[in-house]
Amino acid sequence: MQEIDILDERISDLKAYLARESGKRDKLKEQLEESKEQLNDLLENIELLEKVAILFQKTSEFAREQAKVQIETLVTKCLQFIFESDMEFQIEIEELRSKANAEFYVVTENDGVIIKTKPELSRGGGVVDIVSLALRIAFLQIHKPRIQGPLILDEPAKHVSEDYIYNVADFLKQTSEMFNRQIIMVTHNQHLSAISNNCYRVEHDGSQSTITKVES
Repeated sequence: MQEIDILDERISDLKAYLARESGKRDKLKEQLEESKEQLNDLLENIELLEKVAILFQKTSEFAREQAKVQIETLVTKCLQFIFESDMEFQIEIEELRSKANAEFYVVTENDGVIIKTKPELSRGGGVVDIVSLALRIAFLQIHKPRIQGPLILDEPAKHVSEDYIYNVADFLKQTSEMFNRQIIMVTHNQHLSAISNNCYRVEHDGSQSTITKVES
């Protein structure tokens, strides 16, 4: 009889132990389900962040490509207008150490041969002057928000030959009217000064400067 009581007590202990362990198991299952849900949420968030990152990258690439096309078009039209040729302006962009690097080229065709050179190596300094001028105008137009105020130029097109300086003058005049932007220019070139609405001559005499208005 004593042995039966001992067995009953042992069975009771085992049942209690089983109940405790079952409770622990149920708790672990509950924690496991919660962990699975948290993991799924994290995976969804990671996927969302990856999609957002791709969206930002594509948006950036699209905006950069749009700006590239606008700049290329404006500078190309400027070169063709001034030099009366079929030369084109191209921008090549590549990623260097996670940063965009842009190289500028002037492309011409001679007897069916495509020639691509840096602006400073094409037709001397004249092309560099015009590319620099056109880039300044292009950046002003595509910049967001729009940059207000006049375009200030110091000796623009000083390396452009007399053969094309009339075209430069015409281009500046049309640019001012087309973009409704005042141009303030310092120049020694009479052809460029002649297109202005208001012209002032500055003459130096030792340490003094004399300013007189030039009547058109």
